[in-house]
Amino acid sequence: MTQFPDLKNDLLLRAARGEKTERAPVWVMRQAGRYLPEFRAVRAHHEFFEICRTPELACEITVQPVRRYSGVLDAAIIFSDILVIPQAMGMEVIMNPGPSFPAPLDTPEDALKLPQTVDVEKELKYVFDALTRTRHELKGEVPLIGFCGAPWTLFAYMVEGGGSKTLQKSKTWLFKYPEESKALLKRIADVCVDYLVGQVKAGAQKLAAAQIPAPPMTLFAKGANYALGSLAESAGYDVLGLDWAIEPSEARKLVGGKVALQGNMDPSLLYGGRDAIEAAVKRMCESFGTGGGWIANLGHGITPAVDPEDLRWFFECVHKYSTVA
Repeated sequence: MTQFPDLKNDLLLRAARGEKTERAPVWVMRQAGRYLPEFRAVRAHHEFFEICRTPELACEITVQPVRRYSGVLDAAIIFSDILVIPQAMGMEVIMNPGPSFPAPLDTPEDALKLPQTVDVEKELKYVFDALTRTRHELKGEVPLIGFCGAPWTLFAYMVEGGGSKTLQKSKTWLFKYPEESKALLKRIADVCVDYLVGQVKAGAQKLAAAQIPAPPMTLFAKGANYALGSLAESAGYDVLGLDWAIEPSEARKLVGGKVALQGNMDPSLLYGGRDAIEAAVKRMCESFGTGGGWIANLGHGITPAVDPEDLRWFFECVHKYSTVA
């Protein structure tokens, strides 16, 4: 029976709070995205950030996977992008085809040109409007997740001018301008916190990012398996996301029941066919066990070429192998 009267399906929220559930709730990162033909149909007529800034379009794309996978999907996550934060801080970001900053922060003098304060309610109102609209559109079918990028990730984009494997410019900032780096990271973090508070007020029922009271909070830090124990002990999150480089049973031991876990199948396995997907899900479910406090997901975002029906099979296999008899 649901503990959340406005929700028909509250598995995600119960699992996030460490409760035993009749099966593992399941959703995937980037589930509203390019692998869906209905998403590509919308994207063909609208620029990426135009969709983010138009509540009607963001709502439609958020709901698309819920509509397609009704009955086997346990959450919606608002369609947006982590780089709306730098935009709110006064920076230009374009998709070309990946994210690109025409005027990155080469030196601290460049950062001084940005507004010292950000009115998040004004600058990111379109996200809040999309959340509220989507919450009504879902009619309680599943919870709605909000999210935000980590300050360091956003700092790196703002300084590098786009994605980077070496983070050369970002590391130059850290070593050459340590105090200015701390100041910029704090400015970004302050905006992130205000943004997350606004998302809760607008209707988000679960968050993936910084610490505020109310809904359960999830931290996903790819490659941070070595720190799971300390994160569970002191970071203040309800759920820790796992990448695929750790066995769930080992992660269970490291966190000692202090937090719930989310993850962690390798997204590439979705290209392996039904038998490979089923075998991987079975192993994942067996490794997490039946102790509750687990949300099934991939170990990173779903990639664009996945067959939507293979994703459905992933969901169905989670139902099959995580259900408690």
